[in-house]
Amino acid sequence: MTHAVTAAQRNRIVICVYGTPAPQGSKVHVGNGRMIESSKKVGPWREDVKLAALRALDETPSWDRHHALVQLHVTFTLARPAFHFRTGKAAHLLRPGAPPLPGLKPDLDKLLRSTGDALTTAGVYDDDARIVQVFARKCYPTNTARPPGALDRPGARIILTGVTR
Repeated sequence: MTHAVTAAQRNRIVICVYGTPAPQGSKVHVGNGRMIESSKKVGPWREDVKLAALRALDETPSWDRHHALVQLHVTFTLARPAFHFRTGKAAHLLRPGAPPLPGLKPDLDKLLRSTGDALTTAGVYDDDARIVQVFARKCYPTNTARPPGALDRPGARIILTGVTR
């Protein structure tokens, strides 16, 4: 049995990135008019996103890189800080007061900035200015009741869909 591929399926790409999501934002002046990223983690994160995007592009030949408008869904899965866990033999268990969602840094908008720029570098689209709608969240990896799109370890699940006018 063959199934017809809809226009929405042709204009959709899913990218799973494993690594430590890092924000892009603040810059530090290093002299002679040069500015560099203040976070040393942003370079490796952007490279992880780029490599995952290139793999997804190879696996999704129907994706139209030049689609005029793009909708972005992204779920960033962040590592839980060590203080969320108990100690000793119960070190694999969460403390009773551990928050269900990461309400601390990194900022969601700065995670989006580094990820969007890396997708541009990979050639997923010509310019991240084409993104007209964003659905984004931060979460922790959990063994139970994982939020939709969350990964089992740090990284991001990115879904881009071409938007029809």
